[in-house]
Amino acid sequence: MSGVRTPVEAPVEVDGLLEVAGLVVDLPGARGPVRVVDRVTFDIPPATTVGLIGESGSGKTMTANAVIGLLPEGAATGGELRWRGEDLLRASPARRRRLRGHEIAMIFQDPLAALNPTQTIARQVGEILRRAGRPRDEVRRRVLELLERAGIPEPAGRMRSYPHEFSGGMRQRAMIALALAGSPALLLADEPTTALDVTVQARILRLLRSIQQDEGLAMLLVSHDLRVVAHVAHQVVVMYAGRVAERGPTAAVLARPAHPYTRALVDSVPAVRTRTALAHPLPGTPATPANRPPGCAFHPRCPLARERCRTEEPEPRTVAPGRWAACHFAEELLQR
Repeated sequence: MSGVRTPVEAPVEVDGLLEVAGLVVDLPGARGPVRVVDRVTFDIPPATTVGLIGESGSGKTMTANAVIGLLPEGAATGGELRWRGEDLLRASPARRRRLRGHEIAMIFQDPLAALNPTQTIARQVGEILRRAGRPRDEVRRRVLELLERAGIPEPAGRMRSYPHEFSGGMRQRAMIALALAGSPALLLADEPTTALDVTVQARILRLLRSIQQDEGLAMLLVSHDLRVVAHVAHQVVVMYAGRVAERGPTAAVLARPAHPYTRALVDSVPAVRTRTALAHPLPGTPATPANRPPGCAFHPRCPLARERCRTEEPEPRTVAPGRWAACHFAEELLQR
């Protein structure tokens, strides 16, 4: 655990701003629908950051895309996505468009692909304000404030810049400014630091944490990097093969994992402060929704697997106060 830093204590939990209950997402496949998100359940209280972690193909990004309504064509959904009590899966497309950007906003993984290369940064950040009918002077003033809040140096002089004139870190800051333009209550951040070097990554994480705390926003942080989630998130949801393996307070989950997959993720993080500590890569190949084995999806890679794991799928259940895990032997693991 020396390679993973634990975050500040979570705020007192209240009713969820966003409640994800039994979320299902099916995508069309060559042999029929593929269930890429399978009965995922968690909630995001106001002013709280929830980390969604797992290896590639675990369903993290698809879960976030379902929240904001950006699923691929042909996707079918089930379960519930309750936003302030309203089920978004049953909302009209017009209603989802009104929410997007205003109440729920997204910071994409690749800002160069997400930003329009033919428009200035100021024009893109100000678009949502112009569509709201704000006066021109007010739009310019607010864009300047947003660029400054996102940490862009000399923002007045960079308003007329195009995305290709910004560095990777600066483009990500511009994406953050764009996401904040509609004054959302929830930010979805999909791998926001993956393409950045370590020092820039740390600055972006500090910025996101500062914005979340100062603005009182809720945030869903999607990442495969445990250290990123540990630095920012109050709660963590661990996904494997489209399902939730474990969820609970970040500090507790990372200190004492209740699922072998979470334990393996923690052990795979190298300790950066000691020369002797080594990382332990996860063995085997990650299961995906398209090749999910019977029983527990993690059992082919699990050192604790027993016969029951190979035939019986574990259901998520409470294993400690505020802790849930989908493992037949979670209580045993917690006692180790």
